[in-house]
Amino acid sequence: MARYMVERTFPGGLAIPVNDEGAAACLGVVDGNAGVGVTWVHSYVSDDKKKTFCIYDGPDPESIRRAAERNQLPIDSITQVRALDPYFYK
Repeated sequence: MARYMVERTFPGGLAIPVNDEGAAACLGVVDGNAGVGVTWVHSYVSDDKKKTFCIYDGPDPESIRRAAERNQLPIDSITQVRALDPYFYK
């Protein structure tokens, strides 16, 4: 399974409440992704909440696109990535 970073822009800002409604929204994305073999690992959100950088595992970029369409999420770019661990060199 390959790993991808997905960059997204939310012009009005990303608003996920920290409550049961927010948890349900996130689990809905997880469920939508599972239908196309994609796993959401985690995301980074900019301070202004207008950009996200999301890490996903999936078979290919097209699967990442299908998952985003299912969940009605924008995509600016998809980049295949690998981990670089700075402690590996010690």
